[in-house]
Amino acid sequence: MLRNLFRGLSLLFVLLLASCVRAQTVPPRLETGYPELDKKLSQLISADEHAISATEARKLSTAIFLDAREKEEYTVSHLPSAIHLGYNSPDYDQLEEIDKSRPVVVYCTVGYRSERAAKKLRQLGFSQVYNLYGSIYAWKLAGLPLNDAAGKPTEKVHTYSRKWGSFVPDSIGEKVW
Repeated sequence: MLRNLFRGLSLLFVLLLASCVRAQTVPPRLETGYPELDKKLSQLISADEHAISATEARKLSTAIFLDAREKEEYTVSHLPSAIHLGYNSPDYDQLEEIDKSRPVVVYCTVGYRSERAAKKLRQLGFSQVYNLYGSIYAWKLAGLPLNDAAGKPTEKVHTYSRKWGSFVPDSIGEKVW
């Protein structure tokens, strides 16, 4: 009897745990083309109306790109012309002169931190704020360029950590953490 109760509680626990995983159907336009990363992203960040792909973001000619990573990450590599915003202590003051109706694309390593930063920017009155789905990983997987601290092209990609670097192929470039 206790064994059956234990099995029942164990099954209930597994079902509850599974319901906490935020897997979702991701539109094909947001997929990175790398299945392991796509699976992780579907559980981690929203594929909603605020999500934008790397190719869509690249086409926004008037967009401002904001990097929601820490300075060390930004220094290794960032999107061309991106402004460093930061995450732990974001510098929103530097955005005071920006027209709040202008498109803003926020990114980080995979999109988790940038999704939260984008939400804050919308609260601050910016009306066209997008989270780069898959962030710097998706950008690089799409074959788009990165710059280093001197503004020169680089093949280095800051992966946040060794673990997070395992979600992208080695062909993405030189992984730094």
